Amino acid sequence: MNNKIQKITANLWFNTEAEEAAKFYTSIFKNSEISQIIRYGKERHEISGKSEGSVMTVEFRLEGQKFVALNGGPQFKFSEAISFIVHCENQEEIDYYWDKLSEGGDEKAQACGWLKDQYGVSWQIVPDDLSEMISGPDSEKSERMMKALLQMKTKLDYNLLKRAYEGEG
Repeated sequence: MNNKIQKITANLWFNTEAEEAAKFYTSIFKNSEISQIIRYGKERHEISGKSEGSVMTVEFRLEGQKFVALNGGPQFKFSEAISFIVHCENQEEIDYYWDKLSEGGDEKAQACGWLKDQYGVSWQIVPDDLSEMISGPDSEKSERMMKALLQMKTKLDYNLLKRAYEGEG
């Protein structure tokens, strides 16, 4: 066995939707796959209360990043305290990921490029150079861009952010 283990893997706790969510996410991101599904056996079933043979965990990759989805029960819910950032090259990519991930999600949880998907997982859909614009050497440019960003109630308008940063309109 020469498989190098990823040092840090995100584990997502679902009630019963782990496989469904993994299929949803891998359908959106390129270079993605479901690599393993582990089912509850007799011993795990007795401890967890889950049906023997039902899905316990789903291992999957999104753009090379490994994730594990666990059907652990209704005890825990996702919150905005943790989110996944999707870096996008242009407005077309921002639109694509926003539209796909927000489908069926919580519209009230959308603001400034943040969204909550249909499973309650939070995502930030941002331009690749957002950090550079925020932390750039010219604080006036950064402040103009932040003012524009904070006024966006849903997905980010990359062209508007760039124009604000450059002081154009």
